[in-house]
Amino acid sequence: MKIGVLGAGVMADALGTRWAAAGHDLMVAGRTAGKAQALARKWGGRAGSFKEVAEFGDIALIAVLYQGMATTLAEIGDALHGKPIVDCNNPVEIENFTLVTEPRRSMAQDIEQATGGHVVKAFNLCHARVWQLKPPTFDGRRLVVPYCGSHPGAQEMTRHLIADIGGEPLPIGDLQQAHHLEAMAAIVISLLFGGRDPHTVFNLVDRATVTTNT
Repeated sequence: MKIGVLGAGVMADALGTRWAAAGHDLMVAGRTAGKAQALARKWGGRAGSFKEVAEFGDIALIAVLYQGMATTLAEIGDALHGKPIVDCNNPVEIENFTLVTEPRRSMAQDIEQATGGHVVKAFNLCHARVWQLKPPTFDGRRLVVPYCGSHPGAQEMTRHLIADIGGEPLPIGDLQQAHHLEAMAAIVISLLFGGRDPHTVFNLVDRATVTTNT
């Protein structure tokens, strides 16, 4: 699969490194050209402009701080129209740990509206260090990774990308559910800023799962 990685920060690094190891072909863009080029070398991929990277991918990952999202989307233009997009971002301010989006409106929905692409919300509930684990397991159980989107094809591609890093994909509905994932991320972020270990996660377990692994 060809993956366009839009962003060259720690999340892009963590996810892109795992996907490159799984055999995917990656191209990356970032605000700092040197960072993007370094990631491209690390992955055995290529670097380019935001528009070039958006055009390259069968699917795109957008991984930028919410403060820079509008500028990033403007540079992408219409290059993601009709394409699957993975949104791992969280519009959470870190003074009171609340969402900065409109009530009942998610960043994922805003990205979909702006790009004309098919957005799937995923990978937003953990620190980047969790995605560096090979695989991400806790108490002997794979990390359950919730994702949501309204386009079946985009959802299926995202499911594969979750499985490729060793996570257990959990579909939770259409893109309207992204607002709830972003709100849950605000809780996780507040815990991390409060001093919890970066590997702190919420994982989904049930009695059958616990019994099987004990």
